[in-house]
Amino acid sequence: MNILVLPACLLAVVATGLATPGDPPAKVPPPLASWRDTDAKKAVLEFVAKVSDEDSAVFVPPAERIAVFDNDGTLWPENPMPFQLAFALDELKRRLPDEPAWKDDPAVTAALEGNLPALLADHYKGLFRIIELTGSGLTTVEFADRVRAWLATAKHPRFDRPYDQLAYLPMLELLAYLRAHDFKTFLVSGGGADFMRVFSERVYGVPPEQVVGSNTRVVYDLREDGPVLVKTMNDLFIDDKAGKPAGIHQFIGRRPIACFGNSDGDRQMLEYTTIDNPHPSLGLIVHHTDAEREFAYDKDAKSSGKLVTSLADAPERGWILVDMRNDWAEVFAP
Repeated sequence: MNILVLPACLLAVVATGLATPGDPPAKVPPPLASWRDTDAKKAVLEFVAKVSDEDSAVFVPPAERIAVFDNDGTLWPENPMPFQLAFALDELKRRLPDEPAWKDDPAVTAALEGNLPALLADHYKGLFRIIELTGSGLTTVEFADRVRAWLATAKHPRFDRPYDQLAYLPMLELLAYLRAHDFKTFLVSGGGADFMRVFSERVYGVPPEQVVGSNTRVVYDLREDGPVLVKTMNDLFIDDKAGKPAGIHQFIGRRPIACFGNSDGDRQMLEYTTIDNPHPSLGLIVHHTDAEREFAYDKDAKSSGKLVTSLADAPERGWILVDMRNDWAEVFAP
């Protein structure tokens, strides 16, 4: 790993490991160093302190310190489209010369024309068709290899950086800070579980077994070169909206005490975490307000990430609103 792109909250750890006897002690940055000292940062720090202090009246045992994070729009951008959709479209174009019959598919036509509304219409019917064409029938290893190859070459059209170098620095610091206080951090996202598991540990420090995402059935096959799991489009589970609490129950088995999202697709997960929770709880919404450094949108999201209902509910529910422009001193790592 290139030390130059490590989050600031981790640099002190690396520096300490590299120090030699006689060196002055490394200066440890304050918690959440790229967050400005606003109410949002103070609320997060106060919550973590009170649930992790054994002398606190509201102490939460480490086993029950579960924190769940949406991915797209919460941990990295989702404009002008979610990164997995960008991958699927690039993969479609790459394979199209070898699959001439695809050209007659309406979803492929919409994809090649860049017609996102058509792909997302009718409950994302066109998008799922593109995902089926580019992923179904592959083994899980073949699919992961294609995602890795794409991440190694593709760049975001606005930021001109590899997609996996666009994680929000403040959120990387937050993930690390929670784990330093014995929280177990999970991704709970509408993105595909197999897609996110390729990079989740390397980028976020979240191991693949702590990734909950949209998924379909895989089938086992014993081939001449060994056992494989083959991806299908059967039994589609969409880990979005009401699917998120269901996925948390099915795959995590504990109710979270901290939830981080950015859109109306995260509302039910925020509700499940914070309403009538027997433990103290925290809900946080990343509000995209920074057109200069990232994007500014809520009700007018271009492809996904619409934020209307959750934004209106936040004051009543006590959810923290993170204003990206005002609450974050940095958005991306240098």
